[in-house]
Amino acid sequence: MGAFKKSLSYFTKGELALWGGSAALVLGAFFWFDRGNPLILAASLLGVTSLLFSAKGNPFGQVLMVVFSLLYGYISWGFAYYGEMLTYVGMTAPMSLYALVSWLKNPYGGRRSQVKIRRLACREALVMALLALLVTMVFYFILAWFSTRNLLPSTLSVATSFLAVYLTARRSPYFALCYAANDLVLILLWSLAALENRAYLSTAACFAVFLLNDSYTFVNWRRMQDRQEQEAGK
Repeated sequence: MGAFKKSLSYFTKGELALWGGSAALVLGAFFWFDRGNPLILAASLLGVTSLLFSAKGNPFGQVLMVVFSLLYGYISWGFAYYGEMLTYVGMTAPMSLYALVSWLKNPYGGRRSQVKIRRLACREALVMALLALLVTMVFYFILAWFSTRNLLPSTLSVATSFLAVYLTARRSPYFALCYAANDLVLILLWSLAALENRAYLSTAACFAVFLLNDSYTFVNWRRMQDRQEQEAGK
C-alpha cells in the first residue's frame, strides 16, 4: 500500500484528475459508439497513460508509445488508412525507441524519472523542416500508390507525426504542439471514417482526448524547462 501511495504521489492531483477524466471519456466513447473492437479501447487507454508519463518527461511514456503505435497501426490497416499504419509502425514506433534511448541517456539531475530538456538551435530547426518536407513528399506518392483513403489529410498526418517524433527525440517541448496538430488531423480522418462506420467515432473521440493531454504536456514541459534552466543558472 505504501508503494502504491508513493507512486501516486509522483503525479499531481491535477494530473491524476486529467488521466481519470480522459480514461472516463475514452471508456464512455467506446461503449457509446463501438463496443465491438476491444483493441481500439486498449490502444486509447494505453495512449492516454503514455501521455501522462510523457507530460512528466518520464521515459516510460516512450515505452508505452511504442506499444500504442503498433496497436494503432493495426487499427488503421483495418480501415485502409495505410498512411497511418506506415507512419506509426514504420516511423513513430522506431523513433519512440530512439527517443527512449535519448531520454535515458539524458536524465535531469541524475534522475531517470525526468529527462533533461534542451532548446532546438535555429540551424537544426531548418534541417528538421527540410527533412519533414522530404518525408512528406515521399510519403504522398507512397500513399497514392496504395490508394490510401483521404489522401491529403493522411499526408498531412505524416508531416505532423514526423515533426512530433523528431522533436520528441531531441527533447524539445514543442513535440507536444506537433502532436496536438497531429491530433486535429486525426480527429478529421476518423470523423470521415465514421461516416461509413459509426464505431470509428470512438477513435475520433480518443484523439480529442489526446489533444487535451498534449496541450497540457506542452504547458508542463515549458514549466519544467524554466525550472531546469533556473536551477542550472544557480
